[in-house]
Amino acid sequence: MLQSTTLQFLKLLKKNNNKIWFDTNRPKYEIAKADFTELVKKTLEAFIKRDKTLDTLTFKDCMFRINRDVRFSKNKDPYKTNMAMYFVKGGKKSNLAGYYFHCEPGGKSFVGGGLYGGEADQIKKVRQEIDYNWKEFSDIITNKTFKKYFGDLSRDMANSLQREPKGYEKDNPAIDYLKMKSWVASMPISDEDLTDPHLSKKIIEAFAAMQQLNHFFNRALEE
Repeated sequence: MLQSTTLQFLKLLKKNNNKIWFDTNRPKYEIAKADFTELVKKTLEAFIKRDKTLDTLTFKDCMFRINRDVRFSKNKDPYKTNMAMYFVKGGKKSNLAGYYFHCEPGGKSFVGGGLYGGEADQIKKVRQEIDYNWKEFSDIITNKTFKKYFGDLSRDMANSLQREPKGYEKDNPAIDYLKMKSWVASMPISDEDLTDPHLSKKIIEAFAAMQQLNHFFNRALEE
């Protein structure tokens, strides 16, 4: 669980996203960061027992800086208004599929994962894996546990082609998934869940529902 003071800090940061305010309130940030770090440590330690591909990770490999990179962004706010953890083989800069938890009070928190974006050759490998092993992939995304937590992969049109990719026919049974450029799924987490004593358990259960899918993607990427 997270402390209510951590959520309160993030809410205030959203209203006061500037260096002067942040520097004045840095002690509160350090408390909030320590609180979130404990959640990451607890969750990672437990989930590594389920997914052995993560056994070289430390909590530092799974956390992000609060500072935003504003060099190429129109939004010049200097700080993120969320805290997040990302479990992926090789650490958070890896291009493999992984598990993600996003904490942002105000109804914007979620848990999920998968493969977000990637280089053209990586996307090609995943499409090929889905096409060659459609039955296996279909069984994973229609599994009752996966559907309970996520329903389906995100159908965000911004992450999909309008037409079938080159080399694939319109009547391919997997065509909706072959059009995708990112394969991700998520489940909302309420503000009440964030301060629930069972938050870590809830994250772990959602990650476990995502595990077969991530292993499917990573098999294709690592071959």
